[in-house]
Amino acid sequence: MSLMQHSASISSSSSAFLGESNIFSRTSKVSLPSNKSGLCKCVSSPPTEKTAYNTKVARNANMAKLQAGYLFPEIARRREAHILKYPDAQVISLGIGDTTEPIPKVITSAMTKRSHALSTLEGYSGYGAEQGDKQLRAAIASTFYGDLGIEEGDIFVSDGAKSDISRLQILFGSNLTMAVQDPSYPAYVDSSVIMGQTGQFQKDVEKYCNIEYMRCTWENGFFPDLSTVSRTDVIFFCSPNNPTGASATREQLMKLVQFAKDNGSIIVYDSAYAMYISDDSPRSIFEIPGAKEVAIETSSLSKFAGFTGVRLGWTVVPKELHFSDGFPVAKDFNRIVCTCFNGASNIAQAGGLACLSPEGLKAMHKVIGFYKENTEIIVDTFNSLGFSVYGGKNAPYVWVHFPGRSSWDVFSEILEKTHLVTTPGSGFGPGGEGFIRVSAFGHRGNVLEASKRFKQLYK
Repeated sequence: MSLMQHSASISSSSSAFLGESNIFSRTSKVSLPSNKSGLCKCVSSPPTEKTAYNTKVARNANMAKLQAGYLFPEIARRREAHILKYPDAQVISLGIGDTTEPIPKVITSAMTKRSHALSTLEGYSGYGAEQGDKQLRAAIASTFYGDLGIEEGDIFVSDGAKSDISRLQILFGSNLTMAVQDPSYPAYVDSSVIMGQTGQFQKDVEKYCNIEYMRCTWENGFFPDLSTVSRTDVIFFCSPNNPTGASATREQLMKLVQFAKDNGSIIVYDSAYAMYISDDSPRSIFEIPGAKEVAIETSSLSKFAGFTGVRLGWTVVPKELHFSDGFPVAKDFNRIVCTCFNGASNIAQAGGLACLSPEGLKAMHKVIGFYKENTEIIVDTFNSLGFSVYGGKNAPYVWVHFPGRSSWDVFSEILEKTHLVTTPGSGFGPGGEGFIRVSAFGHRGNVLEASKRFKQLYK
């Protein structure tokens, strides 16, 4: 038998062996040809069970300290499960702080122009400076820090404040202590855990060992009683605060800067919502005398210009800031940036430069004004229902109190009964228990519909 004939015979007989064919009746007898040569033998055997292969590399023990999933992916998971349960429901998300309105054309036009230029010999560019485009750095300095003594060389352009928080943690290393507002943006705590700055999580108090939780509640005006706060190396502070929406006053920030000086600490000041401030609260920590000697500031265009997907931010490390041995902090951060980062996208940076033009600033303020109108609708809704409501004035977040209740239970109740996604306050720290955060980032129609559903649920 030729090799081709032999193969055809195997194929034909194997088809009958693997399953019934409509060519044959149930009584048809199909046999495999005898194989005297011993070249092929068809046998049926159970599949072998595969066992996982493990390397000899130990897991980073700090990763095992992290509790459950990161807050916002967990919310997304529950949202998707709800959609599967109620496929016909109109689910509206007022949870994660993701912008929804289109980026103004004056900004996208600049990115389009830069993108098309990359297809020409004259306009193409590859790697840029890791610290960012010099013209953009100068524009950031003049726009946001005009008369505060911050210069272009103090600014490091990045792919967002969240990324810079992790880079700063690499800069500081594992052998230090940190303080954080409670409640606050979870990235501060989680990055500290991953770096090995903390002990184990204490379930009874919902805190990590070796982190100083600075309680910020409505009783103390959402600013910590610094007389009760222990000395730490680094203090993470966000104003306007995420999630409470509270902005620190000038007097409060003066106390914070003095507290840092007295203790020899460094403040990492997150000003990602500064353009939402509508009163006389400081928009930068560097408005406070002496802050350049004790503070770093990180910010972003995510919530100013709708750059949550474009990714562009910056960190300010003043030349006056030094480590205990006198070495400039900026020099080490520059080394971290050059080692871990190849610079922000040149297309995104072109958009950033357009944001800071007179037309771009006007367009950003218009979008911010839209979200602030959404905030007013949400605040009015919960006020009308008799809830204690905080935030909303200087930030796109509304902090609603549900005394005596689990914030995850409230989250689940709202999702189940109204198909609205919010954010449970306990995800921001133990001080957030009993609250939910409602985001003003949403289309106007969705915000109005959400307001209607809240009223139906809690009237």
